[in-house]
Amino acid sequence: MARISGVDIPNNKRTEIALTYIFGVGRKSATDICKKATVDPAKKAGDLSDEEIGKLRRAIESGYQVEGDLRAQVGMNIKRLVDIQCYRGLRHRKGLPVRGQRTKTNARTRKGPRKTMANKKK
Repeated sequence: MARISGVDIPNNKRTEIALTYIFGVGRKSATDICKKATVDPAKKAGDLSDEEIGKLRRAIESGYQVEGDLRAQVGMNIKRLVDIQCYRGLRHRKGLPVRGQRTKTNARTRKGPRKTMANKKK
């Protein structure tokens, strides 16, 4: 199992798919990385030589912000929104959807499981 940017990429998948296991690398950037490193994207990740893995590692380090650095940046962006108390920051703080989705129904992923209200007794 090859280790790139602190992530073990799976051996049994094609290189362009295996690279997407790295946070911050999607399908398009994985294809671009393979092209930049001159590695066959259809080749299985387990069949890559040490030299090819080194090329991929260098291509990622030189042109992409991934894993820990990217997670820290995203966290800082959210913290900034919360600190300046803008609408999006308040939505983050309350744990509600941030991008304008409806909350009367749906939004269970952000709101968590339903909390049933007790019936009023007369």
